[in-house]
Amino acid sequence: MAPTLDAITEALRNVEDPIFEKSLGSLGTLLDARLEDKRVLAKVRVSSPSEEVRQEVQTRVEAALRPLGVEFVELEVEVSIPTRETTSEDPIPDVRNVIVVMSGKGGVGKSTVATNLALALRRLGTRVGLLDADIYGPSLPTMLGIEGHPTSKDGKRIQPLQRFGLKLMSIGFLLEDPKQAVVWRGPMLHGALQQFVTDVDWGGLDYLIIDSPPGTGDVALTLAQKLRLTGAIIVTTPQEVALQDVYKSVSMCRKLDVPILGVVENMSHFVDSAGVRHELFGSGGGEKIAEFADAPLFGQVPIDALVREWGDQGTPIVQAAPGSPAGQALSAVADALAERVAKTHFERRGGENAPEGVGPKRLRILR
Repeated sequence: MAPTLDAITEALRNVEDPIFEKSLGSLGTLLDARLEDKRVLAKVRVSSPSEEVRQEVQTRVEAALRPLGVEFVELEVEVSIPTRETTSEDPIPDVRNVIVVMSGKGGVGKSTVATNLALALRRLGTRVGLLDADIYGPSLPTMLGIEGHPTSKDGKRIQPLQRFGLKLMSIGFLLEDPKQAVVWRGPMLHGALQQFVTDVDWGGLDYLIIDSPPGTGDVALTLAQKLRLTGAIIVTTPQEVALQDVYKSVSMCRKLDVPILGVVENMSHFVDSAGVRHELFGSGGGEKIAEFADAPLFGQVPIDALVREWGDQGTPIVQAAPGSPAGQALSAVADALAERVAKTHFERRGGENAPEGVGPKRLRILR
């Protein structure tokens, strides 16, 4: 006996969303279900661009329909990135999520993580901007291999530079000599950051990633005061000397009421040519910070010479060698971040209906 549309629809309504672990029916994310010539055509909305999420939705849909004898499914996945709450005074209301990458400690690879994270999100098909907020030590021009000065179409808004589909802004783009030192006091720093946020034509973005400088000073305060931040990512390395400063960043986020989305342990380990793992800087640092921050550990990025080699050439590892161990680890961090952002918005809305975004991206999966 051929399955009925009612039976198919009910089976699809009971499929659990892999992020929220609630049924598509209760979340209101089963957008369409049709039966045409023994083919099932379904449309589902998800809140993360993660490839793993899309594939898991496909697997669950197929599993739900298999007992009904359905052999062919055409599944359309609509990706809708949830958006932060903004006020009338928000300078960038068209930016759905603002995420600060912090460490409290120099030398842990925060800029490497921020740059690769932004590009990994862009490779998932989302609209991403990257702001280099390290006024005294800008590294974005080198890490993305980009030179030039921003322009303005109307004399009011600054046009960000672009590379690999990312919208970019850095004080490094405004310096005539890249070796020139920026010698500014706090008020000038505050003014520059405010201009980078309010006077740059970021346009519509799903994620604006901000690479903040080390420490717990003016930059974090300015950003928390001017923007409704989605949250922060804390970057650390495993050794105790790094943890002591990173703990301070966690404490600062709490004082500023900035949610900590997750933790990344960079330079976690090294695997030699014989396949032996070496923990050069110790182990467990990322877990300690995650426990202290009451946040998930997004990933442990291994030491990989390709990260340095490609970074020096201006092409981040997730673009140059996405299949490398470090490239895969950083891409997994991007997936984890996207899911965490969706869950954060879901919980903020009361954990009932799926958070909604605007202007979703659609993907079609055929089986």
